[in-house]
Amino acid sequence: MVADEGSSPPHPKPVPSKELSARVLSALVMVAAALLTAYLGGWPFALFWLAAGIAIVVEWTDMTGIEPRRLVQVILGVGLTALTLLFLLDAGLWLSLAVSIALLAAAAFVASSPHKRAWTVSSFIYAAPVVLVPPLVRAHPDLGILGLLWMFAVVWATDIAAYFTGRTFGGPKLCPPISPKKTWSGFIGGVVAATLCGLLVAWIGQRYGATLPLTFAGIAALSIVSSIASQVGDLGESALKRYCQVKDSSHLIPGHGGVMDRLDGFWAVCVIVALALLTLDPTV
Repeated sequence: MVADEGSSPPHPKPVPSKELSARVLSALVMVAAALLTAYLGGWPFALFWLAAGIAIVVEWTDMTGIEPRRLVQVILGVGLTALTLLFLLDAGLWLSLAVSIALLAAAAFVASSPHKRAWTVSSFIYAAPVVLVPPLVRAHPDLGILGLLWMFAVVWATDIAAYFTGRTFGGPKLCPPISPKKTWSGFIGGVVAATLCGLLVAWIGQRYGATLPLTFAGIAALSIVSSIASQVGDLGESALKRYCQVKDSSHLIPGHGGVMDRLDGFWAVCVIVALALLTLDPTV
């Protein structure tokens, strides 16, 4: 998630040292877990993102008040688990799609109303890219761990740079009705930083004999698009929380809120990467 930033109030209230320590420690643990499982690949990496996807489904259905909640969550969790297992077993796209649709239909059927059925379907659609795209990138012969590092770099650089440039320069607000602290200066700073970091990852990878299937101009363009998508994803999740009248998607991660709060920008980049893969390689 791209952190809120801005110039008001002029002297922001300092974050209590205990809360700051929790935020830093949680961030270090999450980064370490993401990088370690990315290095290992295979089952550990796929299960890591499956856990994230299940957490997203739980948070989404809790926020939107779906009933019967636990039953819907169990069915959707089984659906995401099936997606992961079928991917790891290389079962093929059509079987995975058929199983997903069947379990999604079952979850929607037990939901208490048409409105809740729409929220049920959207929760699964939101979680599925987070569950599938990172393992798909890790296993892709032309992307592998370098592709993952590029994704991480773009999202993290967007997040950090948007926060600090927004607080430093302030200026016009990006989208006050949804996120009153975000500024255009933060938005631009996030895009610039993400582009530079995306290129840096590609350049370092090339120095060590690993390349991405794009020119540096293509990587820069994709980094720009992905950074913009990351910030739009953050605004989208903020809009959902405003609609549901909650501050955080959950309190699962100390100092950070929920998994959706942390992965809204990464989710958007997963969607961009999935579209790019389908464009470049329709057999994916």
